[in-house]
Amino acid sequence: MTFNLSFAQEAKNDMPTKEKVAYVELMGTIKEINKETREITVIGSEGELHTFTAGEDVKRFDEIAVGEVITFGFYKFLKAEFRKPTEEEIAEPLMVIADAEKAGMDMEPGVVIGAMVKAVVTIQVINLTYMYVTIKGPQGNYTTIDVEDEELIKKLHVGQVVIMTYGEAIAVSLTKVED
Repeated sequence: MTFNLSFAQEAKNDMPTKEKVAYVELMGTIKEINKETREITVIGSEGELHTFTAGEDVKRFDEIAVGEVITFGFYKFLKAEFRKPTEEEIAEPLMVIADAEKAGMDMEPGVVIGAMVKAVVTIQVINLTYMYVTIKGPQGNYTTIDVEDEELIKKLHVGQVVIMTYGEAIAVSLTKVED
């Protein structure tokens, strides 16, 4: 994957690193399922994309199909660094920092976090109306991030490269929405 570094090089140092831990509960339509890895890509009601892993505790995983509407919940940790990637990060745009582990003190007890990764990602969508940004990782996965800082989101650009440290809990709930 090639990265457009022009926006990253133009980014000013006045964009501080941002961190966030949140429980996310959403409804969306299944766009893609990888049965081997249990990864599911869902498009939400506001057009946001999420790729997440359904944990082994998710019942009836094999019964879901592309096009179905589901609700799902998971925890995620994000740290965004608005700077130019290093040569090492460009050479290895996806690095596993920690394997799956139990949640820290700031999350619900017993939640298992999937691998913590650091990745060079590219901003794909900036939605000022709903205050979110969708990023694409080096393996083609998407995630949508709610942005609470209005001044920050106005400084971002589609195509901008960001260094993202990301940890996501294995999905703790997944339910088909009946018609």
